Amino acid sequence: MNIIRIGDKVINTDLIHRVVDQILLLRQEGHSQQEVADQVGIDRTLISRLECIGEIRKGPLVALIGFPLANAQELIEVARAGGVDFILLMSEQERLRYVEEMSGADLINHFMALVSQVKGYDTVIFIGSDMRIKLVEDILGSKVISWEIGISPIKEDRWINPEQLKQLILQLKKAC
Repeated sequence: MNIIRIGDKVINTDLIHRVVDQILLLRQEGHSQQEVADQVGIDRTLISRLECIGEIRKGPLVALIGFPLANAQELIEVARAGGVDFILLMSEQERLRYVEEMSGADLINHFMALVSQVKGYDTVIFIGSDMRIKLVEDILGSKVISWEIGISPIKEDRWINPEQLKQLILQLKKAC
């Protein structure tokens, strides 16, 4: 048990940590701040303040997918710095290796899992050919921001301006 003294008060810090963990668990499970406050016996505003202390960011969940890209690594760094939540960028060589390493059934299953995962994002930036953009828009609808880099089939890597990507990400994060 960790005990500290503050003035004339003796405080059990282990108890504080357990209660905070319980609060966060209940909030994560979907209980409202007021429900948790009532259950734990504290004021609702304390829960709000605790959440603000630990908040990393607000805003939409953003995914970035694209190929074939000459500067994929550079774009990945820009996306990470901008707080993009899901990133899948590949050169043509990486894309071909990705496809060749899986059986047909595994590739379909992996693709379906990827689609299911990406549907949970608020916005999907998709960088690709005209044909692939059309397919992604048909699957994901209006949440897609399309960035066309050529007419299908594209056989060689295309360079994307990292500053343009950075500005797009900033605009998306500002919108909310």
